[in-house]
Amino acid sequence: MAIGEYVSVASQKDIESADIAKEKKELKEEPDDELAELTAIYKNRGLSPELAHSVAVELTEHDALEAHLRDELGIVEEIRANPLQAAYVSLIAFSIGGLLPFAIGSLTYNSLDEHLMVQLSLVGAATLAALSTLGYLGAKLGGAPRGKAITRVLVGGTLALVVTSILGAAFS
Repeated sequence: MAIGEYVSVASQKDIESADIAKEKKELKEEPDDELAELTAIYKNRGLSPELAHSVAVELTEHDALEAHLRDELGIVEEIRANPLQAAYVSLIAFSIGGLLPFAIGSLTYNSLDEHLMVQLSLVGAATLAALSTLGYLGAKLGGAPRGKAITRVLVGGTLALVVTSILGAAFS
Protein backbone atom coordinates (compact mmCIF):
# COMPACT_ATOMS: atom_id res chain seq x y z
CA MET A 1 0.00 0.00 0.00
CA ALA A 2 2.74 2.44 0.94
CA ILE A 3 4.69 1.71 -2.23
CA GLY A 4 1.57 2.18 -4.34
CA GLU A 5 0.88 5.48 -2.62
CA TYR A 6 4.50 6.57 -3.13
CA VAL A 7 4.38 5.73 -6.85
CA SER A 8 1.04 7.49 -7.30
CA VAL A 9 2.07 10.67 -5.50
CA ALA A 10 5.53 10.65 -7.13
CA SER A 11 3.76 10.60 -10.51
CA GLN A 12 1.64 13.55 -9.41
CA LYS A 13 4.80 15.38 -8.32
CA ASP A 14 6.41 14.66 -11.71
CA ILE A 15 3.40 16.22 -13.45
CA GLU A 16 3.62 19.27 -11.17
CA SER A 17 7.34 19.59 -11.92
CA ALA A 18 6.71 19.39 -15.66
CA ASP A 19 4.01 22.06 -15.35
CA ILE A 20 6.41 24.30 -13.42
CA ALA A 21 9.14 23.88 -16.05
CA LYS A 22 6.64 24.66 -18.81
CA GLU A 23 5.43 27.76 -16.98
CA LYS A 24 9.01 29.00 -16.46
CA LYS A 25 9.66 28.60 -20.18
CA GLU A 26 6.46 30.42 -21.14
CA LEU A 27 7.24 33.29 -18.76
CA LYS A 28 10.69 33.65 -20.29
CA GLU A 29 9.62 33.34 -23.94
CA GLU A 30 6.16 34.97 -23.90
CA PRO A 31 5.92 37.36 -20.95
CA ASP A 32 3.22 39.55 -22.58
CA ASP A 33 1.00 36.54 -23.30
CA GLU A 34 1.48 35.30 -19.76
CA LEU A 35 0.55 38.71 -18.33
CA ALA A 36 -2.60 38.69 -20.49
CA GLU A 37 -3.38 35.19 -19.26
CA LEU A 38 -3.04 36.23 -15.62
CA THR A 39 -5.18 39.31 -16.27
CA ALA A 40 -7.90 37.12 -17.81
CA ILE A 41 -7.82 34.82 -14.77
CA TYR A 42 -8.49 37.74 -12.45
CA LYS A 43 -11.21 39.15 -14.72
CA ASN A 44 -12.90 35.75 -14.71
CA ARG A 45 -12.80 35.82 -10.92
CA GLY A 46 -14.83 39.02 -10.92
CA LEU A 47 -12.33 41.87 -10.95
CA SER A 48 -12.85 44.78 -13.31
CA PRO A 49 -10.56 44.68 -16.36
CA GLU A 50 -8.48 47.59 -15.04
CA LEU A 51 -8.07 46.14 -11.57
CA ALA A 52 -7.39 42.66 -12.97
CA HIS A 53 -4.60 44.10 -15.11
CA SER A 54 -3.15 46.08 -12.18
CA VAL A 55 -3.17 43.01 -9.95
CA ALA A 56 -1.57 40.90 -12.70
CA VAL A 57 1.17 43.50 -13.25
CA GLU A 58 1.88 43.87 -9.54
CA LEU A 59 1.98 40.12 -8.89
CA THR A 60 4.14 39.59 -11.97
CA GLU A 61 6.61 42.19 -10.71
CA HIS A 62 6.62 40.56 -7.27
CA ASP A 63 6.94 36.90 -8.40
CA ALA A 64 5.51 36.01 -11.79
CA LEU A 65 6.14 32.28 -11.44
CA GLU A 66 4.45 32.04 -8.05
CA ALA A 67 1.42 33.97 -9.33
CA HIS A 68 1.03 31.70 -12.36
CA LEU A 69 1.59 28.51 -10.40
CA ARG A 70 -0.97 29.48 -7.77
CA ASP A 71 -3.63 31.19 -9.87
CA GLU A 72 -3.30 29.43 -13.22
CA LEU A 73 -2.25 25.91 -12.21
CA GLY A 74 -3.34 25.69 -8.57
CA ILE A 75 0.15 24.71 -7.41
CA VAL A 76 1.08 26.07 -3.99
CA GLU A 77 4.44 25.11 -2.49
CA GLU A 78 3.02 24.36 0.96
CA ILE A 79 0.67 21.69 -0.40
CA ARG A 80 2.75 20.21 -3.23
CA ALA A 81 2.78 16.47 -3.62
CA ASN A 82 5.09 14.74 -1.16
CA PRO A 83 5.59 11.06 -2.06
CA LEU A 84 7.48 10.07 1.10
CA GLN A 85 4.91 11.66 3.37
CA ALA A 86 2.09 9.94 1.48
CA ALA A 87 3.89 6.60 1.73
CA TYR A 88 4.45 6.93 5.49
CA VAL A 89 0.83 7.88 6.11
CA SER A 90 -0.37 4.99 3.96
CA LEU A 91 1.94 2.56 5.73
CA ILE A 92 0.75 3.67 9.16
CA ALA A 93 -2.94 3.75 8.20
CA PHE A 94 -2.78 0.35 6.50
CA SER A 95 -0.92 -1.19 9.43
CA ILE A 96 -3.27 0.22 12.04
CA GLY A 97 -6.33 -0.67 9.96
CA GLY A 98 -5.10 -4.23 9.52
CA LEU A 99 -4.36 -4.88 13.19
CA LEU A 100 -7.93 -5.71 14.26
CA PRO A 101 -8.75 -8.06 11.35
CA PHE A 102 -5.35 -9.72 11.72
CA ALA A 103 -5.85 -10.19 15.46
CA ILE A 104 -9.34 -11.66 14.97
CA GLY A 105 -8.08 -14.01 12.25
CA SER A 106 -5.14 -15.11 14.39
CA LEU A 107 -7.21 -15.63 17.52
CA THR A 108 -9.89 -17.64 15.74
CA TYR A 109 -7.58 -19.66 13.47
CA ASN A 110 -7.28 -22.79 15.62
CA SER A 111 -10.64 -22.61 17.38
CA LEU A 112 -12.71 -22.31 14.19
CA ASP A 113 -10.95 -24.75 11.86
CA GLU A 114 -14.20 -26.43 10.82
CA HIS A 115 -16.13 -23.17 10.65
CA LEU A 116 -14.33 -21.21 7.95
CA MET A 117 -17.38 -19.07 7.14
CA VAL A 118 -17.73 -18.00 10.77
CA GLN A 119 -14.05 -17.09 10.89
CA LEU A 120 -14.30 -15.17 7.59
CA SER A 121 -17.42 -13.39 8.85
CA LEU A 122 -15.65 -12.34 12.04
CA VAL A 123 -12.62 -11.10 10.09
CA GLY A 124 -14.94 -9.30 7.64
CA ALA A 125 -16.82 -7.60 10.49
CA ALA A 126 -13.53 -6.61 12.11
CA THR A 127 -12.35 -5.23 8.76
CA LEU A 128 -15.51 -3.14 8.38
CA ALA A 129 -15.10 -1.86 11.95
CA ALA A 130 -11.47 -0.95 11.24
CA LEU A 131 -12.42 0.79 7.97
CA SER A 132 -15.14 2.78 9.73
CA THR A 133 -12.73 3.79 12.46
CA LEU A 134 -10.09 4.88 9.94
CA GLY A 135 -12.68 6.84 7.95
CA TYR A 136 -13.84 8.56 11.12
CA LEU A 137 -10.32 9.35 12.35
CA GLY A 138 -9.22 10.63 8.93
CA ALA A 139 -12.22 12.94 8.74
CA LYS A 140 -11.75 14.15 12.30
CA LEU A 141 -8.05 14.88 11.78
CA GLY A 142 -8.74 16.61 8.47
CA GLY A 143 -11.83 18.50 9.63
CA ALA A 144 -13.95 16.84 6.93
CA PRO A 145 -17.55 15.59 7.18
CA ARG A 146 -17.36 12.30 9.08
CA GLY A 147 -20.32 10.50 7.51
CA LYS A 148 -19.11 11.07 3.98
CA ALA A 149 -15.57 9.95 4.86
CA ILE A 150 -16.75 6.82 6.66
CA THR A 151 -18.99 5.91 3.73
CA ARG A 152 -16.21 6.46 1.20
CA VAL A 153 -13.70 4.35 3.15
CA LEU A 154 -16.27 1.63 3.84
CA VAL A 155 -17.41 1.40 0.21
CA GLY A 156 -13.87 1.51 -1.17
CA GLY A 157 -12.56 -0.97 1.39
CA THR A 158 -15.49 -3.32 0.92
CA LEU A 159 -15.08 -3.20 -2.84
CA ALA A 160 -11.36 -3.98 -2.47
CA LEU A 161 -12.18 -6.82 -0.07
CA VAL A 162 -14.76 -8.32 -2.46
CA VAL A 163 -12.49 -8.04 -5.51
CA THR A 164 -9.49 -9.57 -3.74
CA SER A 165 -11.69 -12.33 -2.32
CA ILE A 166 -13.04 -13.17 -5.75
CA LEU A 167 -9.56 -13.14 -7.27
CA GLY A 168 -8.21 -15.21 -4.38
CA ALA A 169 -10.95 -17.79 -4.81
CA ALA A 170 -10.44 -17.88 -8.59
CA PHE A 171 -6.73 -18.57 -8.22
CA SER A 172 -7.00 -20.69 -5.05
